[in-house]
Amino acid sequence: MSEKFSGLTAIISGGAGGIGFAIAKELGRLKMRIVIADIDESLLLTAKNELESLGINTLACVLDVSDLGNWKRVVAEAQKTYGCIDMLVNNAGVSGLSHAIENTDAAQWRWLIDVNLMGVVHGAQASIPAIKSHGKGGWIINVASMAGLRGMPYSSDYSATKAAVVALTECWADELKPFDIKVSSLCPAFVNTRIHQSNRVRQDKYIEKTEAGVSDEDFSKNKASHKDLVEKGMSADAVAQQLIKALFADQKYIFTHPEFKEHFHQKTDLISSSFSFAEECLGTNQ
Repeated sequence: MSEKFSGLTAIISGGAGGIGFAIAKELGRLKMRIVIADIDESLLLTAKNELESLGINTLACVLDVSDLGNWKRVVAEAQKTYGCIDMLVNNAGVSGLSHAIENTDAAQWRWLIDVNLMGVVHGAQASIPAIKSHGKGGWIINVASMAGLRGMPYSSDYSATKAAVVALTECWADELKPFDIKVSSLCPAFVNTRIHQSNRVRQDKYIEKTEAGVSDEDFSKNKASHKDLVEKGMSADAVAQQLIKALFADQKYIFTHPEFKEHFHQKTDLISSSFSFAEECLGTNQ
């Protein structure tokens, strides 16, 4: 089955570390040609060297996913180097500081929307024409989160952007089906990456002079809890391995933490109950 991907080209945003780098290694083992794109230039060089030491054909490109022009440049470099583009992994994402909604500043909202949501949109807008052009179909994997299926308190900005990514996946899956481009959403829960240290790559334009929310009563406790959950989370390699299995099985929703199934059922049960209530109110169930 590995020949399914052999010789094809994948672009992975946020590919220098965490889940993106783990995916690069797994796809590389399937003999794909890998384009890792990341905002962290020094980490990008280290990642490229490690992938090449594993015998993986790798192109490394600096990328700020919030900039469509950056995305177009990366796609052009990938086409120049490898010709066809067959797969896009929209992996780059950030997590802001956890605050109560009234204390989350506008700059943080703009940052998460521009990276987590518009970064995915820009990646698709730049890459889909290239994937369509060869007429052989392809894949788009959008890395969302369980938080996109059931929001987390004190993380409304992150949850909202990841919910939007799930919705985009559903829209694009139907839109791109005639072109044999399969679209999936990877929805992990807590993974041992550096996402809780996202501020290390926050661009200056997303930093306000006064940081809101530092006086939140639950801020320190929630920040410590989130850090602990991330550091005890599933390995990025395990997430990437599950992704590969799901791709072979043509899964639209890719889950890595089945223990969260009950949390999702609570949401679907509530939705079902609300529909039943609406039917009763409108008399459609008589």
